[in-house]
Amino acid sequence: MEINAVLAHSQPNYLLRHSSRSSVSSTAVAAPTFFHRSSSQRTRFSPPLFHKIEVSASATYRNVNEANSPFKSAVVLADSYSEASELAEIEWDNLGFGVIPTDYMYMMKCTQEGSFSGGELQRFGNIELSPSAGVLNYGQGLFEGLKAYRKEDDTILLFRPEENALRMKQGAERMCMPSPTVEQFVEAVKETVLANKRWVPPPGKGSLYIRPLLMGSGAVLGLAPAPEYTFLIYVSPVGNYFKEGVAPINLIVEDKLHRATPGGTGGVKTIGNYAAVLKAQSAAKANGYSDVLYLDCVHKKYLEEVSSCNIFVVKGNVISTPAIKGTILPGITRKSIIDVARSQGFQVEERLVEVEELLDADEVFCTGTAVVVSPVGSITYKGKRVSYGLDGFGAVSQQLYSMLTRLQMGLTDDKMNWTVELN
Repeated sequence: MEINAVLAHSQPNYLLRHSSRSSVSSTAVAAPTFFHRSSSQRTRFSPPLFHKIEVSASATYRNVNEANSPFKSAVVLADSYSEASELAEIEWDNLGFGVIPTDYMYMMKCTQEGSFSGGELQRFGNIELSPSAGVLNYGQGLFEGLKAYRKEDDTILLFRPEENALRMKQGAERMCMPSPTVEQFVEAVKETVLANKRWVPPPGKGSLYIRPLLMGSGAVLGLAPAPEYTFLIYVSPVGNYFKEGVAPINLIVEDKLHRATPGGTGGVKTIGNYAAVLKAQSAAKANGYSDVLYLDCVHKKYLEEVSSCNIFVVKGNVISTPAIKGTILPGITRKSIIDVARSQGFQVEERLVEVEELLDADEVFCTGTAVVVSPVGSITYKGKRVSYGLDGFGAVSQQLYSMLTRLQMGLTDDKMNWTVELN
């Protein structure tokens, strides 16, 4: 299969690496080896063999010298999988949390009553959608987020991808959508990461953010489930989510606008949940806050979550977090931090947490795939500002952050069997 077949439906290439060549030789590349660590053994996975690629690089230049861009000038897309082992030439020390076009994305489709099959890697680029696609007209869409890390020995680690697959399946059921199987999801993530391996940051420089999407791509005019669905994965190297990095963030409690309602979709990762927080978040940032902490919409006194993070409150040896009850997203980092905290002897309570408990807390921190663990420096509620230490992590959040990130990056033995190794 030649690359022209892959490029048939994609947009012009994004060019992201210096090229000293005018063309690329057509060399067959052997398939890499996958390892998945289970509780009892590692199982070897063999993806399809990579194809020969014949393409000229001479006509693939594009100016990407934008303000504050980490790209270097006159850069070019990798032309073959053989180049995936080379690190992309970008300024790794200046990574933020934004989209950096990479080499490949993954796409798979199915009908409303069918099953997903026939997924393939394609060049990263724009996709084509009908103006009457279900995702555009009725918001029938979900997304996930997970990360890949590079170890010192060049091995790539994924963190609990099967949990993202399960959460997508649960969300798809709520949104009347078919979904890939857990196995399809995980294998698609592996293929996409390995095809974009050169974009996984060097150890300690960041991570490769992986964004799976599931959307109603079929045309529909009346309110109904779409007739066709697309599962897509793209990736981007990222640094810290908040501009503060790992410095404490400042939150404001929102008691008028609400993120979710009982019986709604707050407990699944549907796209509409995030558009709903933009108004309050934009106002908060305009007033100097990092983000917004939402309360429940019924009593308006119980903590729910930050715009895209779960919240934890520390008092002594007790760590409290709002219980999952349909309006709060069941975060995978949240779940992992709870397990790590309990393994370290902390008492973790999943319950209703009143906003007044923030006034007497020792520490507050947020968790999420993008932020991992982010310390909260202050929370403002009804004009009153409460500070928790502005110099960095508190002792508890620092301990949990260190343990989780060392595990994610392969710096400590994975006794939890949470990481998946791509070798």
